[in-house]
Amino acid sequence: MNVYYTDGSTAPNPGDGGWAVVLNGETVASGAAKNTTNIRMEGYALGAAIQEGVKSGRSYKIMTDSMFWCNVLTKWAPGWEAKGWKKSSKGEIENLDLVKRLFALFNEAKPQIEWVRGHNNDPGNEAADAAANLAREQG
Repeated sequence: MNVYYTDGSTAPNPGDGGWAVVLNGETVASGAAKNTTNIRMEGYALGAAIQEGVKSGRSYKIMTDSMFWCNVLTKWAPGWEAKGWKKSSKGEIENLDLVKRLFALFNEAKPQIEWVRGHNNDPGNEAADAAANLAREQG
């Protein structure tokens, strides 16, 4: 089973950002954006990891330190979609364009996604963090 680690980075937040996907300690996908947020960079990394997993043709799981995106994809988005992309509470769903795109990818590919505590000496997470920071710096 392939295990992909993802991370996003911005400095400051919002600001210049980078994201990365790491497999076996090697960066397999990365990118950067100007004037963005950490949440968006984390989401881009997850989308790229799903695409890498599908492309590999092997079973895979994605490890992310973004509890937000774990919750969006597994808990919140199904209800938002059922309500016409509205929240139960007042207010708009932020980053709705990215939420819809990732939720469609997630539903199509059905990847296993797990949360990992960030900056806690997990080698895969640390590698993804370093790669996301490098992508941001190289912008």
